[in-house]
Amino acid sequence: MKRKDPTRPVSVWVEKERLNGEIVDCLTVILRTKGCYWARKNGCLMCGYISDTDERVGLEELRKQFDYALKKHEKFDVIKIFTSGSFFDDGEIPEEFRKYVYDRIAERGVKKLIVESRPEFINENVAGVLSSQEFITEVGIGLETANDFVRQYCINKGFTFEQFRKAAEILKRYGVRVKVYLLLKPPFLSEREAIEDVVESAKAVKDYADVISLNLTNIPSGTYIEKLWQKGMYRSPWLWSAVEAIKRIKELGIEVISDPVAAGKQRSVHNCGKCDSVVASAIRKFSLTQNHEELDGLYCDCVHLWRRVVELEDFSRIPLTY
Repeated sequence: MKRKDPTRPVSVWVEKERLNGEIVDCLTVILRTKGCYWARKNGCLMCGYISDTDERVGLEELRKQFDYALKKHEKFDVIKIFTSGSFFDDGEIPEEFRKYVYDRIAERGVKKLIVESRPEFINENVAGVLSSQEFITEVGIGLETANDFVRQYCINKGFTFEQFRKAAEILKRYGVRVKVYLLLKPPFLSEREAIEDVVESAKAVKDYADVISLNLTNIPSGTYIEKLWQKGMYRSPWLWSAVEAIKRIKELGIEVISDPVAAGKQRSVHNCGKCDSVVASAIRKFSLTQNHEELDGLYCDCVHLWRRVVELEDFSRIPLTY
């Protein structure tokens, strides 16, 4: 991997985000950090974020990255700060830098902060500091699935549902919003099993989550899941599966969002190629409006093939289409 400038974030951009039922501007910052401790120790089978890390990054480099991001855009109501691991892991993000972030965004009048963390780094102190801020705080936890077997053997996530539950309860107790990431189609699940898994997982986390973010599995380079894909043993999920899962999760009465990143690419969520952009756009619009009508009326001839795939892949145990 080519070494990147440790004083510059991986990426910065402005997008739309929901805030108290309204659609507002959101500054999204992906910081370059030392990376997720779990990725260095073992790692999730589908994760390629290690390519964005740099061992040289410390407190000063993080400050420069954040200052650079703030200078890029002047006006926004929400800020998302992502790393390649956990915002509350002191080995990745020093506590002093977290305080720096809180102070800077409070000065800017930001109304909401969204960050991510594995559950083992969430405790009473973390939640207490978040609850004392002037802005709304939301912590995303990559649970991926409520099924411990799938999480351990199909994803290699490295924590249990019980650990997630305890972390979510702490955050909720302090008034911090909880976003739960669920993964559509981990390795080794058929298309039908993948849909059922995220729907059942949504039911399991309903009492802990303020919002569910449905992550649609893609295939990063240099990962275990790429090897499966190269051998014809894995296909990223269909966009039709995402639509089906979103509809069923929304019926549970919880906010559900999804961003079909790189939709239409063979390494990412896709249908036949003809309808990908239309279906992906509908999913993004629904995520902002939570209006189910955005997903109604979607159609392409390939939906019939998708239905056959859902029916038959339980028996084939390998993808029937690519």
